[in-house]
Amino acid sequence: MRRLWPLAAGVVLAVVVAVQVLTQTDPGRLAHADIPTVAAGVDILSGIPEIPARVRGNDYRRAAFGDAWDDLNDAPGGHNGCDTRNDILNRDLVDKTYVAIKRCPQAVATGTLHDPYTDNAIAFVRGNQVGAAVQIDHIVPLALAWDLGARNWTDALRLRFANDPANLIAVEGQANQDKSDAEPARWMPPNHAFWCQYAVQFAAVLRGYGLPVDMPSAAVLREAAATCPAA
Repeated sequence: MRRLWPLAAGVVLAVVVAVQVLTQTDPGRLAHADIPTVAAGVDILSGIPEIPARVRGNDYRRAAFGDAWDDLNDAPGGHNGCDTRNDILNRDLVDKTYVAIKRCPQAVATGTLHDPYTDNAIAFVRGNQVGAAVQIDHIVPLALAWDLGARNWTDALRLRFANDPANLIAVEGQANQDKSDAEPARWMPPNHAFWCQYAVQFAAVLRGYGLPVDMPSAAVLREAAATCPAA
């Protein structure tokens, strides 16, 4: 049976993608959703500005996006006593057991990740090496967002972007390291079955935050969207 992965989005036009999504204003639905369907002839990048190429700056600062993980009062799923990392682990893992920790009264202690990027099943055990096997990826990487315009955002908006479940997904640690801050023109998930959803989510986050897309990546995203089932 084809695996359904959590689908998240900023703002998605209903005429573009017929899919159940998370939005920035949706109060915290962290659930699995249907695989996206795209109507024939519809461009998932409609309304997203295109630029010739990504221009890398030398001024990117991870600290500009706030602490690594927060528990934002107004974010989807926020202000529940758990930081965003623990929220995403709880959302994306299955067969879970729990433990109370300082940053979360009900944190995942053990579980299994069915990794969308590689299609591997990965055992998760909380401990000193918690970040090694399972990591939380920003679908639109922070450094990429910075180059596309986030350097001009307010600190509050950057903090929200870094902790927005719409832009976060639990993945295999090595796949996350391989991706780094690459745009779609330079990296796509090895699991081609996930290309449809990756493209739809990537486009939705760009649209939701008013970010452009570089033309080489636009071509890749449209190719990936062509693998989506027809609406």
